[in-house]
Amino acid sequence: MKTFKYTSLLMCIPLMYACKSHPVAISKNGGADTIPVQTILLKQQNNSATMAVSGQFTTDDEVMLSFKTGGIINSLNAKEGDAVKKGQLLATLNLTEIDAQVQQAGLSVEKAQRDYQRIQNLYKDSVATLEQLQNNKTVLQQAQQQWNMAKYNRQYSEIRAPKDGYILRKLANAGQLVSAGTSVLQTNGAEANKWILRVGISDSEWARLQLNDHAQIQTTALPGQILQGVVSRKSEGVDAVTGTFSADITLTSKKPKAIAAGMFGKAIITPNHTTASGVEWQIPYEALLDGDGASGYVFVTDNDKTARKVKVTVAGINKNTVTISAGLENAKALIISGSAYLTDNSAIVVQSPKTIAK
Repeated sequence: MKTFKYTSLLMCIPLMYACKSHPVAISKNGGADTIPVQTILLKQQNNSATMAVSGQFTTDDEVMLSFKTGGIINSLNAKEGDAVKKGQLLATLNLTEIDAQVQQAGLSVEKAQRDYQRIQNLYKDSVATLEQLQNNKTVLQQAQQQWNMAKYNRQYSEIRAPKDGYILRKLANAGQLVSAGTSVLQTNGAEANKWILRVGISDSEWARLQLNDHAQIQTTALPGQILQGVVSRKSEGVDAVTGTFSADITLTSKKPKAIAAGMFGKAIITPNHTTASGVEWQIPYEALLDGDGASGYVFVTDNDKTARKVKVTVAGINKNTVTISAGLENAKALIISGSAYLTDNSAIVVQSPKTIAK
């Protein structure tokens, strides 16, 4: 019985090793020094091609206006779309309460001044002590600061236009109770050089886009008219709402009257900066090894028999691929499977070669 158990165990051992996952090295001559790999043919892409993007017109000086203190809105003197001038009165609170606070603080200052004057006279007659004189002076100063604060709050219990511009949104109405800091109006500036087209861009477009790239802008509100602009900003992170990167194109030509905040626009961006060779490559993630910032390594083959390790420059990280801007100029095929077992000049055999289009 024991002999049967031992015999069964010995028979299972080869099966256990056979089931173990490991790369199989083969050779035409029956050796074990050739590593099986999969490759794709490398396709160059022109990285100076224009980019078509779309977005909405807005400005970079939009402001949410609110009251410094809470209260009931007494009047709103502007409607959405109105043009306003700097310093123009736009909204006020009911000032009954705030005026009472200002008056109360003023009365406290008058009383503190009388008390301080009385103590000064007593101190001169050696009736009051120096400590009493100093304490009354402090009380007077505190009352004056309370009065200044009340007058400051009174000043900002009304809203005035911070600059020439337009009312974009009205967020409250007369008679409404609002707390301090609650947005009441949204405005923007009227200067032409403040208008931008904010567009969404993909990962690969973000990698190619540079500041000051030229753009031509069109909108259905101005059929046949082309506006000029330059890329003035590109985001450093993905927008949490849209899941894309964004860029701002600032208008360099005169802003037409037909442009309004929120209007849809399209743009054609011409990149000014290209790689030295003027081309780039899109490769799978798994082909890139030892990535470190803007560089990494890949294995390529020119004869389907030998692997060659080359250093590449990473221009961008896309959704499913990596953009390479240099290092693959003299390569024919890229190894995408089996790279982990390769070293420079390793012997390979290509299995199921694939070709990926641009």
